[in-house]
Amino acid sequence: MKTIQKKETISGKISLPAFNPDHVLNMTDNTGIIQHALRNIPNRKEGYCTDDNSRALLLTVLAWKHDSHPDVLKLMSVYLSFIHYMQMEDGYFHNFMHYNKQIVIDGGSEDAYGRTIMALGYLTADGPSPLTIRTAEDIFLKAAPHMDKLISLRGIANSLIGLCMFIGSHHPLDGHLNRVGLLADKLIHEYRRYSDKKWCWFEEVLTYDNAMIPLALLHAYELTRQDEYLHTALEAVSFLESKVFRDGILYPVGNNGWSSKGGNTALFDQQPLDAMAMVLFYQQAFHITGDKKFFARGIRSWQWFIGENALQLPLYDKDTGGCSDGLHPDRVNENQGAESTIAFWIAYFVVSEMLDR
Repeated sequence: MKTIQKKETISGKISLPAFNPDHVLNMTDNTGIIQHALRNIPNRKEGYCTDDNSRALLLTVLAWKHDSHPDVLKLMSVYLSFIHYMQMEDGYFHNFMHYNKQIVIDGGSEDAYGRTIMALGYLTADGPSPLTIRTAEDIFLKAAPHMDKLISLRGIANSLIGLCMFIGSHHPLDGHLNRVGLLADKLIHEYRRYSDKKWCWFEEVLTYDNAMIPLALLHAYELTRQDEYLHTALEAVSFLESKVFRDGILYPVGNNGWSSKGGNTALFDQQPLDAMAMVLFYQQAFHITGDKKFFARGIRSWQWFIGENALQLPLYDKDTGGCSDGLHPDRVNENQGAESTIAFWIAYFVVSEMLDR
């Protein structure tokens, strides 16, 4: 168990529990991870989605890199196989599948596409074997041309992160570097479009997964050393912090109204995915700048899961290994779905890596 003693910038002592994959295993069958839970049991009526299987694949990469747990390899194979099955002939991905394995033909989702590219990028960088890495590369390269047509900011951001991981690991000269600039410049364009002295952001509303957008610019900066990417990422996050930190406590933007330009910021319902995104951003900011304030804020963001939040209630359930789906105004959501549980464990391994540094 890792411990960091109390410092002026960090509230309290940080102890990481042992990795407990029980609920992830509980939610996963031979097809993939099931989207939703009825409290702590899989809700098979909701089926599967590429979104969550991609997040789960990313989790297995981080878990394998941290501690080579045998269960992780089996899970990695299931999630990668699901993604391969959901890939269309043109390289794009279906997103939803019913429990009876019938694919929902709905044109896919840019968010799901981006998260899949991100997970595949991580897998090519830190995969457990050459065979697994080459499989991830094949799926990635077949999907890659769709990056050029993305419109969704989060689809662009997640794809950019995956692309940077892919290039930075083994592919420095494969022609994809220009695509990094094209995607990053799309984000910069939107930032310039919507920002003014009081609103420093990429769109007119702060919604979900916010920190992933500036995070993508940090990854782009690491490869290209374009100062505007770094400056914009840090300026945007400073603005985001003004909306989501209160007395050192993280208050992720609530999905019951979000936070609009010129309007108020909704306090609830708060989602685990947003806390995870903050942790990922601060890890990368600490990695690039070495500034310990980012380390401290990453720890604070992770503490949201374990009770340092608006209600002073933990979302992580140490008995099941699952994480609640959100924070309501008066209680914790009892359901422990795939997205929330994976978000907790991704944040966990990212914080573990920060502590190791």
